[in-house]
Amino acid sequence: MTRSTKQSEQLYERATRLMPGGVSSPVRAFRSVGGTPVYYREAEGAHFADEDGNRYLDFCMSWGPLILGHAHPAVVEAVCAAARRGLSFGACARPEIELAERVLKGFPSMERVRFVNSGTEAVMTAIRLARGATGRSRILKFEGGYHGHSDALLVKAGSGLATFGTSSSRGVPPGAVSETLVCPLDSQDALDEAFARFGSELAAVIVEPLPANNGLLEQRKEWLQHLRRLTTRHHVLLIFDEVISGFRFGYGGYGDMLGVGADLVTLGKIIGGGMPVGALAGSRAVMDELSPVGDVYQAGTLSGNPVSLAAGCATLDQLADGSVYRELEALGELLDRTLAELGGDLPWLRWRRCGSVFWLHLAEGEPPRAAGAIRPEAAERYNRMHGKLLERGVYLAPSAYEVAFLSAAHTEDDVRTLARELVAVLRQT
Repeated sequence: MTRSTKQSEQLYERATRLMPGGVSSPVRAFRSVGGTPVYYREAEGAHFADEDGNRYLDFCMSWGPLILGHAHPAVVEAVCAAARRGLSFGACARPEIELAERVLKGFPSMERVRFVNSGTEAVMTAIRLARGATGRSRILKFEGGYHGHSDALLVKAGSGLATFGTSSSRGVPPGAVSETLVCPLDSQDALDEAFARFGSELAAVIVEPLPANNGLLEQRKEWLQHLRRLTTRHHVLLIFDEVISGFRFGYGGYGDMLGVGADLVTLGKIIGGGMPVGALAGSRAVMDELSPVGDVYQAGTLSGNPVSLAAGCATLDQLADGSVYRELEALGELLDRTLAELGGDLPWLRWRRCGSVFWLHLAEGEPPRAAGAIRPEAAERYNRMHGKLLERGVYLAPSAYEVAFLSAAHTEDDVRTLARELVAVLRQT
């Protein structure tokens, strides 16, 4: 395709005069991959058109919520019907109950759910709740794990097996992260050391059971099981951040699919069907520590927004019988086969796929399981490739560390197009 960028360039120039970096979220600025951000105008199914009239095949899919594709008719109808009844109430409404029932059906070990407005809010609430429920203050996260931009979790790891983090952002005072312990992923030794030293002081451990915010760092089931045993032994709450993975691989959580249960689960993305939403689920005993029943305070004017929750209900209804997941797995297998057939001779064409989520790690060897093992040349190749794919009408996330998503709106031809264009570009890169 011959791609025009005039409108996007003009819009970005206007935006930079009005917003920091011209964006509402940093990765959208295309700083890593270069060029001008693409300005979406409209989207449907697996495609979108930008302000210049270019049409793209989308594998970013709003960073994961759109498992059914853009503007799915059932979701749009539910949103429009809800909007006609009122955009916001700031009060109790039926959609809260209806989505809560659907969410808890997917998490049979959980008994209560609290709705918020984002994954970040859900995690903030989970951490506060864990501290309130246990009476302890320290928490443990893992290197490369992103759980939103709240102060206590915006930290990077130190150099040892188990160290306290230092802030990775200006504006976060040392005191905000002084109780945050950081360990590397995929290391049993690090876990053992951390719990030997601090197990009696930890309120919670938070981890994505399938880390997908800094590459797709699939963890060994045995490692997660060991983590579960340690948290149980030390009476530490295990929090699974399933904002990305929740309802992505089946009707429920990725951790439950592995047979590794958590004490608290944070959710977002898919349960809002493309609208802003977050949620926290857990047992009645723990969740009832939240106000107004307990003394752990959390509130939100727009929490339980009826339009967002209607979109979530419509989305989960489409997923309930499991057929979408079977179709997505078939598309994923087709992607694996086609990439192997077309690019099998490229030694650095490597990827990891879990269900409908995939990540390109363009370096020789197996894709890593820990953030520190991500090869710099993989990111360099991805950055050079990104703009060339845009010219061919294929849109991937503008960061080598972000994953890509298949949706129910993608077809077999779409998957073959992705593989064909990707391999063609990589042969030139």
